[in-house]
Amino acid sequence: MPYHSLFKIKNAVRQLKAGAVIAYPTEAVYGLGCDPLNEAAVMTLLDIKQRPIAKGLILIASSLEQLRPYLVLDQIIIDRITHTWPGPVTWVIPVQPWVPKWLTGEHQSLAVRVTHHPVARDLCAQFGSPLVSTSANPTTRPAIKESRKLLKTFADADIFIVHGKVGELAQETAIYDAVTGKQLR
Repeated sequence: MPYHSLFKIKNAVRQLKAGAVIAYPTEAVYGLGCDPLNEAAVMTLLDIKQRPIAKGLILIASSLEQLRPYLVLDQIIIDRITHTWPGPVTWVIPVQPWVPKWLTGEHQSLAVRVTHHPVARDLCAQFGSPLVSTSANPTTRPAIKESRKLLKTFADADIFIVHGKVGELAQETAIYDAVTGKQLR
């Protein structure tokens, strides 16, 4: 991956702390993200994406430690997930009772990933928390891999864009159930 600017990352973190929705490169596509504990920011993101709240969202993090407060983890789950991280594998894991429904939707679990994409990883590390991460496209439209298409698609939306190179994955990350090990996507 090419070098990315710490200045751009810090600028994006300021936007996140102010409640903004950002777009940033991930392992396969551009993602839309925000502070997962800021309900207004999550609702704005869902509105921009035209995504129903019932579906739930994915959180990305720079480490498992950032995700632990959200999750119900036992040794079997930890053993199952840790060998795939950091990396392009998303796991659906049971959540703690406090986790807001605007993240889980109609589920009692949350999709999570410890990312290895340098921009996404540094965003989470500098923010000090996981980020919501959903593909940067209106629901039912193809995922976006190029910043110029992102600019065109979301020209009317108030999104802070962190430009960078999308990873080499041909399609969005695989999703597995951490309790059963079954592949969901």
